[in-house]
Amino acid sequence: MTRQAVIEQATKVASKVGLAGLTIGNLAEQARLSKSGLYAHFRSKESLQLQVLEHATALFIEHVMRPALLARRGETRVRALFEHWLKWCSGSALPGGCLFFAAAAELDDQPGPVRDRLVRDQKDLQDSMVQIFRTGVSEDVFRPDADAEQFANDLQGVLLGYSHNYRLLKDPQSEARARRAFEALLDAVRVRH
Repeated sequence: MTRQAVIEQATKVASKVGLAGLTIGNLAEQARLSKSGLYAHFRSKESLQLQVLEHATALFIEHVMRPALLARRGETRVRALFEHWLKWCSGSALPGGCLFFAAAAELDDQPGPVRDRLVRDQKDLQDSMVQIFRTGVSEDVFRPDADAEQFANDLQGVLLGYSHNYRLLKDPQSEARARRAFEALLDAVRVRH
């Protein structure tokens, strides 16, 4: 198994058991490799976790951000971001859903390089959401006085709520509720003609 294949497998495992639950031992078992062979690749659990976050970020860009950025600027792009992120939370790319939401809960009080990496990636995501929203302002779709940072915060909150309700509570209404909340967010910031 190549190093890349091991990282892909580790990312899938971490999406289900969390970063803390990901060990070289359980990964070796899942990948059917020796612990010593895996240890030679990663040297530490922390190194493994950092590479998993890096891979998960690349997957998120591939499955969510890149397709959203291909959509027409303005509301269409914001909708594409929402739709692709909703699929991401549902497990379209990783069987356990959004690894970042789980990692945020795990790492919020755990200082160190893994948390630092997650924080940096999440700030980049927030910045991207703000920029996507601002293109809608420049296209006269969203109100110029609308708070882009607040919109990004609220959009992430809708998706976090969806993930919680869909994955943990198995609420059959989770997607419908997320869609209503998203429509309310859009309605609050649209330019009125």
